[in-house]
Amino acid sequence: MAEVSAIILAAGRGRRFGSAKQFASLKGMPLVYWCLERFEKHPEVNRLVLVLPPEEDIESYLKRYKKLAAVVPGGPERQDSVWNGFRQVAPDEAGIVLVHDGVRPLVGEGLISRVIQAAREAGAAVPGLVSEETIKEARGREVVKTHDRQTLFRVQTPQGFAYPVLKEALESGARDKFYGTDEAMLVERLGKRVVLVEGDPKNIKITNPSDLKVAEALLEI
Repeated sequence: MAEVSAIILAAGRGRRFGSAKQFASLKGMPLVYWCLERFEKHPEVNRLVLVLPPEEDIESYLKRYKKLAAVVPGGPERQDSVWNGFRQVAPDEAGIVLVHDGVRPLVGEGLISRVIQAAREAGAAVPGLVSEETIKEARGREVVKTHDRQTLFRVQTPQGFAYPVLKEALESGARDKFYGTDEAMLVERLGKRVVLVEGDPKNIKITNPSDLKVAEALLEI
C-alpha cells in the first residue's frame, strides 16, 4: 500500500487566542501533542511532518514520536507552511498526503480513515458537516440572499490528497501568487474533483480560550 503522510500545521501565532494556541494545555498536554498522538497511533499513517514556529525547540518532538520524520519552520501564511511541510514528504505518485490543523486535538481514527479512503478513490477529499443554521448573504447590513443550508458545509481537517494532486495545486498557487483559505481551494481552482466525507462534531477547532472548556467536556463523552 502506498505511503500516507500527515502534515501537522502548528506554526500559527494565535492572535485571537492571545498566545500560540497550539501549545495551550488540554488535560495537561499541549494541543499539538494531542494531534500528533492521534496520527502517530493511526495504523494507516506512515510518516508525520510537523510545522512549527521557527523559534520552537524541535528535539523534544523528534524524541517523542517515532513516525515524526521532520520538523520544519512555518511560513508567513498557511499555504507557505503547507509548502514547507510538503517538501519533506517522500515523493510518491501513489501516496496520500493529509494536512491537519494543529489546533484540532480531538480528531478521531474513523475520520482519518474516511479521508484517506476517499482521497485514494477521488484524488482529493475533505471532511465536512452540513450547516445546522440558516446562512444569509449580505452587503453591508442588507440581506441579499438566503442560501440553501443543505448545500453548505463546515469543512474540517484533515484534508487528504493524492501526492501529485496536492503538488500541482501548491505549485500553481505559488506560480500565480494565489492564496487559498485551505488546500482544497487550491485543488478546486484547477478544476479537479474534491469530494466530501462525513465530518465529526467532536473535531472542533480551538480558536478561543473558551473552546478548551468545550474540548474538555467532549473528552468526557
